[in-house]
Amino acid sequence: MHRAPIQPLPPRASRYGIDPSLVKKRFADLPGMTSLMLQELFPDTPEVIYPSAEGISAIRRAAEAALEKVDLSMIQPHHTVNVLASHHGFTLLGGEPYAELLRTVYDVVKRRTGAKEVRLRAGVGLRFRETEEYIKRFHLKQHFDRAMGMAPIDEGIPIETEIGTLYGLKRTYDADWIIHVHNSDVREVHFHRQVDRAVKPFGMSYARIETRSTYHQNLGPRGANFTARAIFESPFVQSKFVGAVFLNMSPSGVLSVEADNDLYRINDTITVDGLRYYGKVFQLLGKIDECIVGLDFPCPVPYVFSAGVIYCNFVGVNTDLFDLDVKLPPYTWYAEALYGKDGKPLIPEVKPVNPAIRMVVQNYAWIGYPSAFFAQQLPTIVVGKEQADLFEHDPQNLEYMKYAMIADNLDDAMKFAYKTTGTDKVIVFDGAVGGINVSESLAEHLLSVAPKVSVEVDEILMPKWLKQRGIGRNGVLVNA
Repeated sequence: MHRAPIQPLPPRASRYGIDPSLVKKRFADLPGMTSLMLQELFPDTPEVIYPSAEGISAIRRAAEAALEKVDLSMIQPHHTVNVLASHHGFTLLGGEPYAELLRTVYDVVKRRTGAKEVRLRAGVGLRFRETEEYIKRFHLKQHFDRAMGMAPIDEGIPIETEIGTLYGLKRTYDADWIIHVHNSDVREVHFHRQVDRAVKPFGMSYARIETRSTYHQNLGPRGANFTARAIFESPFVQSKFVGAVFLNMSPSGVLSVEADNDLYRINDTITVDGLRYYGKVFQLLGKIDECIVGLDFPCPVPYVFSAGVIYCNFVGVNTDLFDLDVKLPPYTWYAEALYGKDGKPLIPEVKPVNPAIRMVVQNYAWIGYPSAFFAQQLPTIVVGKEQADLFEHDPQNLEYMKYAMIADNLDDAMKFAYKTTGTDKVIVFDGAVGGINVSESLAEHLLSVAPKVSVEVDEILMPKWLKQRGIGRNGVLVNA
């Protein structure tokens, strides 16, 4: 039965994207498009607290309840507290759930401790001003005693760890206490491989660029969070750490709010939930045999969303990204360095990118992340000269348009894509909430293979993934 496409997240004004007025048409407006809800594909998809009929108040209610079990007694009225945030949380479900979580943490800490100053410190990746835009958009300066974005090139602070001196951002730690507020969305699973996901920001959003670079380029997948864990477990960080508060995510929305003084207890929960709920979507998308990819979301190219999965993970779903026996996914910076000048892998351990992707049509995406690899590996059409010019002049994407074509509008781009690829299967990365926007032909294919995928994940893959991480079938950690 045909269902209208889910309305995508609207364009967002940003220095990293074209003006929203230039986004004339969305993939959801094209003929032949429909949507699939995740509960339709997988009936065991869990109910979420957001989005729901309760609205944004569900986040505050869940956060207040979760924080009841967190000990805040170490915070005295004369103390200062830094509430630590990361930019990615603001890209989930439009950003309001994460913003409300941050506001609730502030309110609870002020009410229970009377701390004289509770600040927001929001870290970011390669788009140094992005969190400042979110702070303004969600009026967080008006809510916190102070609020500011942090960039990885800001002043650092040496942190002595068991593996030597690493460098955090000084503003992260310039208070008496810190509270780590994050989310469990698997996002860059091609890097962290769902290992120690909860500690990741300590080596990323809260770290100097010299230290965070080890995550991407030195240790490689399966070991990327090693430095983050070393920083988090350092005496310096532990002397300031109060606890953590997380949005526990599924591909269809917010499952719960998790809060604890022990970060590793949260890590156990989000490890199991991430494997269980994202694993089925990853495996389903890996069963697509051919498709045109549409990019249509206010984020850099690799981070646009579909069914809770970011595009650069779809580029690698021809391998099992959760299987730790897979040494290197088709895409990471580490793997990208092992491609030759001809654009092909130099060693057999690096698999080519997902062969199901026949063409990519970029209707709307942001700059601020090195993305030439994607245009080099996959035939790409960029809609609109203004968007092409934006990428042409981005220092991180100087070669992106060397490999991409330009179309005047989305309709022309799709006519070319249909004719050139010979397929009418389309998957759209537009941040549709609760489901996925696809062409009717791809919807039929996904519905037909979803039951088998569900059984495979439950009976074969989940036990394997859990065992690799030292976790039993019931989700309880087991001795190595």
